[in-house]
Amino acid sequence: MSRPIYQLVDELSQRGMTVRMLQTLDWVMPDKYVNLVGFEESIRVITGESDNAFIQKVGERAIHLYNDTTQGYQRALWIYQTVDSVQGLAGTASMASKIGESFGLSWISNLTPKADTIQAVDLGLKLVGEVIAFCTLNGVPGDHVSEFVESLTDYRHEARMRLAALICIDGILPLGSDFVQKATAMLGKAGTQGLAENERYQRLKSLIPGSGTQEQLQFVQKSVTSLHGFVSQFVLEHNITQTRIFQSIEKLSEKLDGKLDYAAAFLDMTTDYFEHTGIQSIARSLITRAMSEI
Repeated sequence: MSRPIYQLVDELSQRGMTVRMLQTLDWVMPDKYVNLVGFEESIRVITGESDNAFIQKVGERAIHLYNDTTQGYQRALWIYQTVDSVQGLAGTASMASKIGESFGLSWISNLTPKADTIQAVDLGLKLVGEVIAFCTLNGVPGDHVSEFVESLTDYRHEARMRLAALICIDGILPLGSDFVQKATAMLGKAGTQGLAENERYQRLKSLIPGSGTQEQLQFVQKSVTSLHGFVSQFVLEHNITQTRIFQSIEKLSEKLDGKLDYAAAFLDMTTDYFEHTGIQSIARSLITRAMSEI
């Protein structure tokens, strides 16, 4: 079993690069992102209660639910952690490719896939991780992409922030506003070999629907394509552009200094927003359910 849920929430970063990155994107949120840290504090905020006895009961029930392996909370956490466990590998490869292109070091470029292809596979697998985690937490089969898409309008708090970061940082920033179509095409170009060579895929493949790499690639493409309608509306509603995203995150490091090409790779190497917000989402789900059961 993983570490206790209360410990994971207690140990969340309060001011690290991940938190700073998420806060720079809070303009895409209907409400400002609140970085809830601390298990007891999370219970107080989510329940709106201050009675210590009640808070303790909620905490004990939430811990009990998390420890029950039939409930899916631990598996969902594993998915969020696994998505970020290889965080930085795609960024490193992408950065190497960009450096090769910038300085004429063709041998580096030849050793690494093109950055856009890496990013497309990375985006697709992160999205699939979100789909599987959603299905796990809601007790539905992992191939129910349609139910996941229908739920997106109900995403709130940390889940909404995670989705916004996925769209902005892993989608629009590196691939442009038409990233859904571009990523789908790039995934097709990468093919089963490109998918199979991806470390994140190797760790997640046992949970991805499909009897083999080809069917799983099709599932990844289906997951990405399914976002089209939601993303179009989301981008329009919040006036999201590649330039606006970059202007928001540029202040995170002087190393970016106008280098749009490097931004997504830099963030891939320095943040773990999936795990961070995933822990918060699971804690919120546990606390909300525990409160209703007391």
